[in-house]
Amino acid sequence: MPNRPTYPVIRGTCRRRLWSGYWGTHAQTSEPTPKQPYAAAVAGVLDIDSLSRRFGTVTALDKLSLCVPSGQVVGFLGPNGAGKTTTMRAIFGLTDLDAGSVRWNGVPVGPDQRRRFGYMPEERGLYPNMLVAEQIEYLGRLHGMNNAAAAAGTMRWLERLEVADRATSKVEALSHGNQQRVQLAAALVHDPEVLVLDEPLAGLDPTGIDVIGEVLVEQAHSGRCVLFSSHQLDLVEDLCESVSIIDHGRLVASGSVDELTATGARRLTVRVDGDREGAWARAIRGVTVSEVHGGEVRLVLDDSTNSDAVLDAARASGRVTEFLFERRRLSEVFREAVSR
Repeated sequence: MPNRPTYPVIRGTCRRRLWSGYWGTHAQTSEPTPKQPYAAAVAGVLDIDSLSRRFGTVTALDKLSLCVPSGQVVGFLGPNGAGKTTTMRAIFGLTDLDAGSVRWNGVPVGPDQRRRFGYMPEERGLYPNMLVAEQIEYLGRLHGMNNAAAAAGTMRWLERLEVADRATSKVEALSHGNQQRVQLAAALVHDPEVLVLDEPLAGLDPTGIDVIGEVLVEQAHSGRCVLFSSHQLDLVEDLCESVSIIDHGRLVASGSVDELTATGARRLTVRVDGDREGAWARAIRGVTVSEVHGGEVRLVLDDSTNSDAVLDAARASGRVTEFLFERRRLSEVFREAVSR
């Protein structure tokens, strides 16, 4: 494996600090305000221990270990093909392992434990020709609910996810976003202790993201174990207290969002009128252009670089309307963690 930057990695133990609220907008200084703790009972810990899985010549999981505590939303990140879906399928016994184990509260996960888990796969796991409410009730009964409890739970979650008016519609008649909401209702109907979701926010409009994001936070704050994958790192940064990043089936970074984004080289955000590409910054020694968005340039400064020299260069190019030191964004942490 190639050399990679060093990041905090937590192995064998789970952080038990509990938090509430979203980050909202990015901090304007290098000292962001931490998320505030909330009171909730921690129900348990999901331990993924040394998972290995090969498909022919491809190593999907390479002694992967991570710990997912209850009481917080944990982001599970990695590039395409990193092993995220294989890990989630292994939790539910849907893929065989060459080595390793999955434990819930210290007990190896088997059929009894999985009946108390909820799973939302990335690929649609619904029957397109079944009516929405009938389908969720059916899946609830498969988890051991009686008819009355399954019906009540179905309507409660359809109302909470704002799709109760589609209860008698076929799944295939729903928009992609509403299918996502129904799929989440199916994962939640039996009141699971562990909730594992593969790309639950993909393809949603802002309203759908808000609704599902609120539900994930509520579930975590009620003491559930919530693990979800996403490529939408700005949303992960807002929703999650901690993240685990994997690449080539190995854990490459893990810790709280606060820890991961507060470390590393100094970051500057600069905006110069008339320059939307950051051309003025690309020739400065000791400065790397990290991101450019609509004229806002994110810069990484070497230890020896004087920020006054950066400001002088910016002023020489035009009127400076923004010049801020900021913490790293999760997208920057991600790119550096999986870089070769």
